[in-house]
Amino acid sequence: MRAVTWQGPKHMSVEDVPDPIIKEPTDAIIRVTSSGLCGSDLHLYEPLAPFMTPGDVVGHEPMGIVEEVGSSVTDLKAGDRVVVPFNVACGECWMCEQGLMSQCETTQNREHGTGASFLGYSKLYGQVPGGQAEYLNVPYAGFGAIKVPEGPPDDRFVFLSDVLPTAWQAVEYAGVQPGQTLLVLGAGPIGDMAARVAIHRGIDVIVADRVAHRLARVASRGAEVINIDEAGDQLAEEVRSRTNGRGADAVIDAVGLEAHGSPAVELTHKLVGKLPDAIAQPFMKKAGLDRLSALTSAFDAVRRGGTVSISGVYGGAVDPIPMMQLFDKQLQIRMGQANVRRWSDDILELLKKDEDVLGVESFATHHLPLDEAPQAYADFRDKSDGMVKVVFNP
Repeated sequence: MRAVTWQGPKHMSVEDVPDPIIKEPTDAIIRVTSSGLCGSDLHLYEPLAPFMTPGDVVGHEPMGIVEEVGSSVTDLKAGDRVVVPFNVACGECWMCEQGLMSQCETTQNREHGTGASFLGYSKLYGQVPGGQAEYLNVPYAGFGAIKVPEGPPDDRFVFLSDVLPTAWQAVEYAGVQPGQTLLVLGAGPIGDMAARVAIHRGIDVIVADRVAHRLARVASRGAEVINIDEAGDQLAEEVRSRTNGRGADAVIDAVGLEAHGSPAVELTHKLVGKLPDAIAQPFMKKAGLDRLSALTSAFDAVRRGGTVSISGVYGGAVDPIPMMQLFDKQLQIRMGQANVRRWSDDILELLKKDEDVLGVESFATHHLPLDEAPQAYADFRDKSDGMVKVVFNP
């Protein structure tokens, strides 16, 4: 089959790889019909290179048609249409029973001190072959695979794999109520979708970003917007000017380590990527650095007693955190990888409505064949060509 593979820092390639097979009785094989390109995939593109192996099949936002199921999979059959969460979770362990599928004890990667395995996401998270491919092996398919109705286009459901539950959890963790104000930092796919979810719930939303076409998208859905480049170092003051001088009731950091503002950190990532893996891996886990401009902006712009919900991925271990500010402002912080199956049933009920409430069918800006993946990664990283969300159609 054809699949998108990692071959080195900033080097993605579409290659012929072996077709997946049933290895465990809990597996299923699907023919992939759509698979998203995620901002987290850009972390593999360069910063997490020490944990990648040339030939790794990437991608963690797939959906498709069931081709074959293992002997213990009773809830799926060939021909079912399914979305596959990025979490690889058993559904039976203590963590899964708590709704913490991203911490599944069956698939935790204890060797690296990390949580549940992900599809297509490096040695840190299990090195499970991913879904930017023509076919995919789905572990623990009886629990993980989400059956969706026939009829509507893939784009109605494909974002159940990651974008929607990640955005949904970010809003849940923010704890805001109708009439309160939520600031969303970043208008990429997660920030955009989080704004849509919050607006649907009657929350007043402000979105800050530096890319004009992304701000235009969220403004068209009813959000107030702030251009970060225009606000400069007065972003928090601008937010306070719109919130009775207090700041936002909660802030979602939907940016993470991809934030701008630290050339030194970017250089560090490049240099570490050139080190032998045996040296680079412990450095990244114990002494890694992040770009913290989005996070520190969140701490500044949230009101006293407010909440910061972090959905953007961070990977550093020695980043300076302004603990005095956090304590003085009495902030609450919630974060973590999305627990997809914790939220998927509620989201699916919304997606089944006749009306496209969250605008998911027009959410993707680009639909591309797999062969265009290498250029799509570069364009997405550079935020060029109006690119916000890419869906590959194998």
